[in-house]
Amino acid sequence: MANKEERIVAVAALQFACTDDVDTNVAKAEKMVREAHSKGANIVLIQELFEGYYFCQAQREDFFARAHPREGHPTIQRMQRLAKELGVVIPVSFFEEANNAHYNSIVLIDADGTDLGLYRKSHIPDGPGYQEKFYFNPGDTGFKVFKTKFATIGIGICWDQWFPETARALVLMGAEVLFYPTAIGNEPQDADLDSSAHWRRVMQGHAGANVVPLVASNRVGQEVIQTEHGPSKITFYGTSFIAGATGEIVQSADGKSDTVLVAKFDLNQIKVKRHSWGVFRDRRPELYKALLTLDGKTEMPAFSSTVR
Repeated sequence: MANKEERIVAVAALQFACTDDVDTNVAKAEKMVREAHSKGANIVLIQELFEGYYFCQAQREDFFARAHPREGHPTIQRMQRLAKELGVVIPVSFFEEANNAHYNSIVLIDADGTDLGLYRKSHIPDGPGYQEKFYFNPGDTGFKVFKTKFATIGIGICWDQWFPETARALVLMGAEVLFYPTAIGNEPQDADLDSSAHWRRVMQGHAGANVVPLVASNRVGQEVIQTEHGPSKITFYGTSFIAGATGEIVQSADGKSDTVLVAKFDLNQIKVKRHSWGVFRDRRPELYKALLTLDGKTEMPAFSSTVR
């Protein structure tokens, strides 16, 4: 007999324009987390690197001062207190310093304020306006799935969202909902290039292919960073969204406004659909060895992933 008991979880995506002042941005994030909670949200996603401007437009030595160790990090501690007060789960994005290494990282805060663990961004982009390889080491945590009070969730960070391998690995590891905090906008070398629809469709595909809901949070607003070649400008295109388990968009933000999106899902009902649809039953891992290579021919050493 099918399990008819409901297990409802309400997820939220925040979208807002950042200043380059940490206190201002963290206060805004807290205000919007509270708004999401007032709308019934259990898990609230804040956008990538929300403490300030997206500084990776430039390669500047002084920007390494924006990185801080995980231990004693004031924003993480503030979000722990907030999570405990409201009883919500909050993934917290930050620029992590770990001795001589630096990472684009997420700490997952459970609904009682507990730090459930750390994920470090696996895929690091490098292109005009998105020069992350200058600042961030490739993540060494492997993909991470976290068992929170409300759901088992998987988290990727921005560029991770373009890789179907990330989404599939997270769901294979038990993720019931996927979360992607993001900072993406126009391309400085081509102001007319708008990838927002492409960005959405890729993640909608992840949701549909894995039969799980998906939450994507992006920033909005125009940010100007001084580089050695003069000012660099990105207009972040927002369009944050929440997709259902067939890839359908159930909540959507525009490209300019500060927004709180909330949607509810019955995870037990979706689990039945995921199991009955057959995409995990009919997998053939022995045929996928090409995915362990860069060129489709030479096998690379395996890298471990973990569940916390």
